[in-house]
Amino acid sequence: MAKKKCPEPDCPKCLPGWLAAFGDLMSLLLCFFVLLLSMSTMDAKKVAEAVGSLSGALSVLEGGTKTEISQERQQETTPIDQDDETAQKIKTMKRTIIEINEMMNDGSAESTEITLHESEDGFMIRLPAKLLFKPGQAEIDNEDAFLFLKRMALIIDKLPKNLHINIVGHTDNSSMETVGLYRGNWSLSAERAISVANELIHNGIEAKLITAGGKAEFDPIASNLTAEGKEKNRRVELYFFSKNKDDKESTKKSILDSTKNGE
Repeated sequence: MAKKKCPEPDCPKCLPGWLAAFGDLMSLLLCFFVLLLSMSTMDAKKVAEAVGSLSGALSVLEGGTKTEISQERQQETTPIDQDDETAQKIKTMKRTIIEINEMMNDGSAESTEITLHESEDGFMIRLPAKLLFKPGQAEIDNEDAFLFLKRMALIIDKLPKNLHINIVGHTDNSSMETVGLYRGNWSLSAERAISVANELIHNGIEAKLITAGGKAEFDPIASNLTAEGKEKNRRVELYFFSKNKDDKESTKKSILDSTKNGE
């Protein structure tokens, strides 16, 4: 007696082939973006600023305690690019000073180095007279000094236009004969400051941003009783400050940022 064959079961219905391929593609894309995220680095400060700015733009309140966004909150969440740019330019100026010092100082005394100092409303660059002028003269005759002033002018040109430059010449207390244009230390200190100002103007700095003058021997930074002290007192100082009172704190913050993040 022949055995009856069992009826073949119906094959279950499956998803179409294109859907499986699409699912594999989505999985690969997900893995790709996960790898990109794992290899990337994010600036936490910029992310926080972006989130704060977005929250302010969408009128998201802090804890539901305010009915409108205050001016203070808007100021906190708005990034100030000018401060970061100013701090970066100051760091660049510091690096330029270090490079020029290495070029001009062949193991000489520290008093012959160009230095940058923070002042009350901005910053100050101190140029030793020895690196700029011959004794008793006010004409710049050092090629390295010309190079430094040219490079510094390029940096100054990119600084905010609210910065003013006050150039002040200084001498020691040695008396000098009244010869030609230099009628004593007052005239010599002022003429040296004017020479530096003219060189900056020659390299593209607007004359209206600069003032120049001299203090002769009446503002020493060291004792005039020693040769080393007199060498330190013979100098030209460039003060960078903001005339606008509202911008002084901004300039001060840029100096502090560049000091913290500088070399």
